[in-house]
Amino acid sequence: MTFLETAVKAAQASGELLMQHFGSELNVDEAKHHDIKLALDRESQDLITDILLEQFPDHAIYGEEGLAGNQDSDYQWIVDPIDGTVNYFYGIPHFCISIALRHKGELTTGVILDPAMNDLWTVQKGGPAYLNGKEISASPRTKIEESILFVGCGKTEDSLETGLARFKRASIRARKMRLMGSAALGMAYIATGRLDAYIESRISLWDIAAGQLLLETAGGKTTLTQVEGEPDVWSIVATNGKIPIEEIL
Repeated sequence: MTFLETAVKAAQASGELLMQHFGSELNVDEAKHHDIKLALDRESQDLITDILLEQFPDHAIYGEEGLAGNQDSDYQWIVDPIDGTVNYFYGIPHFCISIALRHKGELTTGVILDPAMNDLWTVQKGGPAYLNGKEISASPRTKIEESILFVGCGKTEDSLETGLARFKRASIRARKMRLMGSAALGMAYIATGRLDAYIESRISLWDIAAGQLLLETAGGKTTLTQVEGEPDVWSIVATNGKIPIEEIL
């Protein structure tokens, strides 16, 4: 199987697992004030890892739930086994599986699966980007006043202050604001023209890797700024590439 076919197989297997347990009582591994870790997070990543490494045993896995495989490999799979875990835990059907492949530091393959909606986004370097086999592109909207924006406010004091200030400025200008709870789906929605921008002060690589390739292939734009002292934690400004997002930053 190709890289893309294997990633789709892994995402679909994970999606079946998640939907089997969706809406049922779940085992919580760790509960923080603003986040939850489920046993299913680990089970989902283990399932994805097994499928990826069975096909490509010398590759590296870099996931939210840990590392696996050959960490010296030029091929690194970046995995978020449940993006939107809190949504999932509360029975809100807005979550996804995100799988990306990076070769020598460059993103080459991306898959995002929303199993509740049966939405499957796929992309390979050079494009096009697809939703359920149909080519997609970011929206043609050029005005913030016409746009729907997803602005995350973060959890730390600094990121909360920044996010709330942005949210206020954006709310005055935009048609509608949304707080969705899944960065990967936010990126996929911009790539599909459902949203026009996603802004957050702190986000992890596994949340956005597949979405970045998908969005940029679909004509959008992603600007990442690394958070000082924290590897693979970034602030993100992702847009359809046409609205003047700098006016609300």
